[in-house]
Amino acid sequence: MNFPLESEPVAVKRCALAPPVADIPLLKSALWNEHVLRAGWRLAIYVFFFGVIAAAASLLSIALHLPQVSRTAFRALGRLVQQAVGRVAAVAAAAILGRLEGRPLGAYGLPAAEAFRAKFWHGIAWGIAMISAIILLISMPGGFSFGGLALHGAAAWDFAVVWAMVFLCVGFFEEFLFRGYSQFTLSSGLGFWPAASVLSAAFGALHLSNRGEDRVGALSVFVIGMFFCLTLRRTGNLWFAVGLHAAFDWGETFLFSVPNSGIVVYGHLLNSSFHGPVWLTGGTVGPEGSVMSFVVVAIAALIFSRVYPPREA
Repeated sequence: MNFPLESEPVAVKRCALAPPVADIPLLKSALWNEHVLRAGWRLAIYVFFFGVIAAAASLLSIALHLPQVSRTAFRALGRLVQQAVGRVAAVAAAAILGRLEGRPLGAYGLPAAEAFRAKFWHGIAWGIAMISAIILLISMPGGFSFGGLALHGAAAWDFAVVWAMVFLCVGFFEEFLFRGYSQFTLSSGLGFWPAASVLSAAFGALHLSNRGEDRVGALSVFVIGMFFCLTLRRTGNLWFAVGLHAAFDWGETFLFSVPNSGIVVYGHLLNSSFHGPVWLTGGTVGPEGSVMSFVVVAIAALIFSRVYPPREA
């Protein structure tokens, strides 16, 4: 099942969110279109369910004494629990809305039949290539040094695997939250690209809460978010974006051992360092705050547009 070019209203059968039979003109026009509850209200309900489920799951993880994320020690297991909580909440909220709308969960961008198939692995390759290209461009004028190894032997392999699991979870959570149900639903009210712009702006703004992030970094996240939306538009689902997102973050955080949206983690591969002006290195933000990030994402979008032509409506 492919993500539609524009989300269609539920019109095949009556669903729980269809307009009431009673004739209440003012209320109907404010809350419903001719088929279903308006997109903005459905998105608000989704956000509400997501918040409630995430809060409950977070409290449960604390009660079970699972590792938690600390502002002073950003460790892998705590991050894994945090992202797992978010993913569960995002998917569960969408499943509830799917039942109310009469849609299968796979309609919102992650069809099970496509799980971990070609699109996902293509995304993995693109993610590693993109972060490597950014680091290379920063390195050419002397802005990046690899340094020595911070991890050796079994410890290096252990952290490589754990951080891969973490960022796979990050890819699932963030892509589904911002470009799954939310994108599907908001597209039905605004159109695909206006919805993508609103949600990518929210995606960038959310990163401002990270220590070390700044407005340029948030703008970079917005631009990358729009590129993720392009991959959704052209491939028909989120599996490419999930792979790209996971691999990009893994390469940035573990492999090249640089800040990821202002966050430096415990258990990275290298003792790498930046040198030079912030416009080149990204400073405390990391490569996403570098002008080279904008260059690479623009080039990637051009290449991607040629490799993946527009789908027919």
